[in-house]
Amino acid sequence: MSDRLNATPNDLRAFWMPFTANRQFKKEPRLFVGAKDMYYTTHDGRQVLDGTAGLWCVNAGHCRPKITEAIREQAGELDYAPAFQLGHPKAFELANRLVDIAPQGMNHVLYTNSGSESVETALKVALAYHRVKGNGSRFRLIGRERGYHGVNFGGISVGGIVSNRKMFGTLLTGVDHMPHTHLPGKNAFTRGEPEHGGDIATELERIVTLHDASTIAAVIVEPVAGSTGVLIPPKGYLQKLREICTKHGILLIFDEVITGFGRLGTPFAAQYYDVLPDMITTAKGLTNGVIPMGAVFVTSEIHDAFMQGPEHMIEFFHGYTYSGNPIASAAALATLDTYKEEGLLTRAAELSDYWADALHSLKDCPNVIDIRNTGLIGAIELDPIAGEPTKRAFTTFLKAYEKGLLIRTTGDIIALSPPLIIEKHHIDELFGKLRDILQNNI
Repeated sequence: MSDRLNATPNDLRAFWMPFTANRQFKKEPRLFVGAKDMYYTTHDGRQVLDGTAGLWCVNAGHCRPKITEAIREQAGELDYAPAFQLGHPKAFELANRLVDIAPQGMNHVLYTNSGSESVETALKVALAYHRVKGNGSRFRLIGRERGYHGVNFGGISVGGIVSNRKMFGTLLTGVDHMPHTHLPGKNAFTRGEPEHGGDIATELERIVTLHDASTIAAVIVEPVAGSTGVLIPPKGYLQKLREICTKHGILLIFDEVITGFGRLGTPFAAQYYDVLPDMITTAKGLTNGVIPMGAVFVTSEIHDAFMQGPEHMIEFFHGYTYSGNPIASAAALATLDTYKEEGLLTRAAELSDYWADALHSLKDCPNVIDIRNTGLIGAIELDPIAGEPTKRAFTTFLKAYEKGLLIRTTGDIIALSPPLIIEKHHIDELFGKLRDILQNNI
């Protein structure tokens, strides 16, 4: 421990940190130097309860032995193998394991290195699929207001978070957006799926009428919108989107970078909501956040459409240097083993009621204007300070860190998504500390 504590860098200037208030951070650095199971260790030796699974990704908890050992062994056996025209066994083994837990019909996997790359891959597959099917006029991509689909140009084009889009010009052309589903006036303090708002899905019909279905390639949505502040789909909403997409021959993509791998109590949200999309994007929990890796699941119908022409020809001109990287594949296989041995892909279902009770117990705290939850995800929306948006939540984040608790904030919303190994006493600790902070009328 002493070696780690002495490893604090003495110059923080070179690293331009992502999605960070850099000047504020570098005046008062918050550095993690160790982690185990549910807790981080800070550079000054404090324990911090992880209320966010790192960044929605450490589903099995930190520094799990099976995953750590798999990485160590693989690094000494086969460190890298090219994925173009060559392969290695673990990439194929992992793909088989993944389709085994995926929704029925998701029979093929493309590998990426992040959620952002998974989204770009899925959008490209959608456009190429329609072209190989002879429907090259289908070029439009439909996202949703307040949607988050990573930070690459395709992702921010179909995404709907203004701050992520406004500095980057016209983005992709031919993109439109459905309205979001957040109706605080009707659905405030709802446990699980809101009663109101399922009919918002019919706005897709309006967009189809405007552009004509023959121009639309795909619709992409997060089943549960995470990074915008945890927006739970209203009852019937996802089912209606599926119906409309099927009716008009439009591909439906579920962005499950956050909801994948047990977050709702099923392996994927598509299973939780009993809605089968045409593609699913994943990352984060695939390797427990240990090594960058993502995967896009596609149906056999999509895959087989490309398997035409001479067998020596490349069917789809897309991929990455690190697609199916051996060490990442080993980490993912060990992660799946850990999930299976400990029942983590369904554990959220066992704890969801206790989690919801604890979360909604904060309803009486000052400045709390809404609480939302599903599975082991929760959000606490705070009343913004007049003229200082985001400050109330950011102040809460800083106070939580001081008290040994890691939370995530977006706007004036606190988002929570702990490792799936969380126990009831951790839930009590998390919400007990949050209550103490919120009661101080920040």
